Amino acid sequence: MAQRTVLIVLFDGVQSLDVTGPLEVFAGAEKHTPGTYRIRTASPDGAPVRTSSGLTLVPDESLAEAPDPHTLLVPGGEGTRRTGRDARLTDWLREHGSRAERLVSVCTGALLLAEAGLLDGRRATTHWAYCAKLARDHPAVEVDPDPIYIRDGHVATSAGVTSGIDLALALVEEDLGRDTALALARHLVVFLRRPGNQAQFSAQLAAQTARREPLREVQQWVTEHPSGDLSVESLAERAALSPRHFARAFQAETGMTPGRYVDRVRLEHARRLLEDTADGVEEISRASGYGTPEAMRRAFVRTLGAAPAEYRRRFRPAPAH
Repeated sequence: MAQRTVLIVLFDGVQSLDVTGPLEVFAGAEKHTPGTYRIRTASPDGAPVRTSSGLTLVPDESLAEAPDPHTLLVPGGEGTRRTGRDARLTDWLREHGSRAERLVSVCTGALLLAEAGLLDGRRATTHWAYCAKLARDHPAVEVDPDPIYIRDGHVATSAGVTSGIDLALALVEEDLGRDTALALARHLVVFLRRPGNQAQFSAQLAAQTARREPLREVQQWVTEHPSGDLSVESLAERAALSPRHFARAFQAETGMTPGRYVDRVRLEHARRLLEDTADGVEEISRASGYGTPEAMRRAFVRTLGAAPAEYRRRFRPAPAH
């Protein structure tokens, strides 16, 4: 098996975990199966860089000295968003990015790829807080704010911080197989692996908190009673509003329709039960408000790309022996 060079770009203001998270995955894979990865780091001039948290990272070389990599990884951080950031980095990416067999970004590293024109015509994601900026500044990019990572051909973009670990594990699984990736995930004490289309954040975080108390109480009620009657009519009655007024007010104040909020809450409740309990799928489907296992299965496949049984296999820790 040919050794793959992984080159991680460094710059002032980089998010340290965007660098070290994927680096630990690839380094662990190299230790597990020697000769598979050669990991290099490079800054524009080869000088040490200071991360957004104040940590100093010393690169192996300058970008001019760096080898053409198999996998080129561009991390994020506040340095990607500075007005006066080093233009040499974008210029180098514009010239060299397309040469990599795999082009990867973590968090707001996608902003650098987009500025270099490497995401034009592609579907991509980034940290949820910067998806709107990515879409606004680069209309040629199809921005999807929901998944934790997206593969589009040889280009892969991921959401905020820890999702870079999920993406790196997916790449290792692609290269070396599931057993190696599973061994790494266990060593790093992370799940193998959150599917790329898993949402970046929960319904409670995705939705804004309503300003009016009756609507906030409805949000809380939905979270605490996923198996209850969560129809618009029932929730509107709880808020003492007409169904039409309630639906409009809820979307205006939370950023999503009541139905979408209920769908997310129920899915998250079912996921937690699959991960944390030994309850059967039929029992979980009732407790989560789906009514039938088939209804829950359709929701899981549509949103997560995996049926409940497969999801449990991936994410529930194996019992200790």
